[in-house]
Formats: sequence, C-alpha cells, structure tokens
Amino acid sequence: MSQVIKVSSRSMPAVGLGLWKIDQDSAADAVYEAIKVGYRHLDSAADYGNEKQVGEGIARAIAEGLCRREELWVTSKLWNTYHRAEHVEAACRRSLDDLGLDYIDLYLVHFPIALRYVDFNHRYPPEWLFDPSVESPGMELDAVPLSETWGAMEQLVENGLARQIGVCNYTSGLLHDLMSYARIKPAMLQIESHPHLTQQALLRTARSYNMAVTAFSPLGSLSYVALDMASANDTVLTDPAVMAAAQRTGATAAQVVLRWGIQRGTAVIPKTSNPQRLIENLTLSEFSLNDDEMDAISALNQNRRFNDPALFCEAAFNTFHSIYD
Repeated sequence: MSQVIKVSSRSMPAVGLGLWKIDQDSAADAVYEAIKVGYRHLDSAADYGNEKQVGEGIARAIAEGLCRREELWVTSKLWNTYHRAEHVEAACRRSLDDLGLDYIDLYLVHFPIALRYVDFNHRYPPEWLFDPSVESPGMELDAVPLSETWGAMEQLVENGLARQIGVCNYTSGLLHDLMSYARIKPAMLQIESHPHLTQQALLRTARSYNMAVTAFSPLGSLSYVALDMASANDTVLTDPAVMAAAQRTGATAAQVVLRWGIQRGTAVIPKTSNPQRLIENLTLSEFSLNDDEMDAISALNQNRRFNDPALFCEAAFNTFHSIYD
C-alpha cells in the first residue's frame, strides 16, 4: 500500500513521478510504464515542454484499464509569463488540453516571478527569455502583484478547472503575505528539499498554515549535474550517514534519502526512467529509519540550494534575479 499525505481534504500519494527533464520522445512511455507499475501521482508543468506526451501516456494507461482518471493525482504549474489575471485561465486550459484532462488535481504557481507575456502562438512553452532572437536576449520582468495571480488561481477552483491550488518556490515571508489575502488557501507548497537543504523552518511555517509540502529534487544534486549546476562530488548518496542506514535496512542509498523525506512529512517526486528505480521508489513503505538515522541525515544540511534563480538566471539568461536571501 503506497503512503499518502493529506492535501486539504484529499489524499495524495507520497511518492510521485517527477516529469522535469524527461524528453518528449520518451515521456509518453515513461508515464505509461510508471502507471503500469503503480504510480498514481504525476508531477508536471507547462515549462517542462512534455505535457502533450504526458497526456498521451495517461490516455494509453486509462484506455488499457491500468487505472481510472479519478485514481490519478496530476499536478501542473502556471508558468512565469502567465501571471496576469487575464492569462491564468488560458494557461491552465492549455495544460488541460495538452494533458487530455478535464481538471487538474493540483495547480501551482511555478515561481514567484512574473515575466512579460509571450503568446502561445508565438512560442510555447516560452521558457525564460522574452525574445531569444535578439543579439543579447534576457528576461523581461512584468510588474504583476502575486495577489493578482492568486486571485485568478482561485477562479480556477471556482470554475472546476483545478481541484486544489498552491505555490512553488515561496519563502516564509511570501507565505505569510499570501495567507493574509487568500480567499482559497494554498493547499500545497512545493520546494527544493533534500538532506543538503532541509528547509526545516519553511516546513514548519507551511504546516502552521495546514499546507502540505512536496520536495522536488529530493535526491539533491543528481538532477543538476547534467546541467552543470552541480558536480558529482555534491552527492548525498555516498555520505556515511546515508550508507550506514542503507546497510542496516537493506535499502539503496537513494531509497534511504527518499524515505527520510517521507518520514519528515513531505511528498517526494523523484524523476527516473529506469524501470528498476521506478519500482524501488514505490517500496519506501517496506522499511523505516530510526530516530538516530533521521537525525544524522538531517544533520547533513548545508543550506545548499541547486535550483537558485540568482545563479542560473544570470548565467543562462543574462539577467540577475534573486528570490532567496
């Protein structure tokens, strides 16, 4: 039986398949195979550029009777260029069309960053650069209050397009501000979190507002080595605390780190196309870590953030834009 976490009044599988960086050519098969082995939680986003293929995988699985739509939890995310109120519903409907769904279980504000609008017909997904064809392309910010975006997100719930709404990459300060004006409270906070970035204070803040938490990049640096945003030496999987827990439990080092995430109350969304790892990531309920192991792994915190706009926006998009102090 897979573990679940409560998201408002609903239950979401604690282990999901992260769909970031899965190529279009393999996304449909990856989703189909994941559903076939038992995944019911899929974490998608417009910016990943593969939602149409993800939808194909979902449709194939449903058509073959592997699951029913209502058994799936599908998350998607509002991209930065669609923060103005008049663009939010259209962006959500585009994701729905690509995914082949009538509703999204959870729709999240991807970043607390508003960029200048790019029309679907011009470029989709628009990514970070406003006009990649100019001599020195960069990000072009748009002065959109986060409160405006959230008001439009609430309309998605009221119109039946999204069952739950939430935010990604918010800080405690932004959460406090959001809770002061939200009519429909955010059900989820999705953040980077792993043993090198435990974010314990932020987790406590979210829970004080009854928000569930999903950890992306739950294995730390692995997602970022290929992007030159981390090195092989940044891995947590070879740390003695992780390896000792793996030896005691008979689990892999990756399973130990994912289990640590679940035991601290977060959902985890590791990305993998490896059939064996797909299955391994679903077997986290077959063992548990003791208090000493949990404490030892938590003590590995270095406040090491790999997904930091202050770094990658300047390096890749010629624009410095920090959202974390």
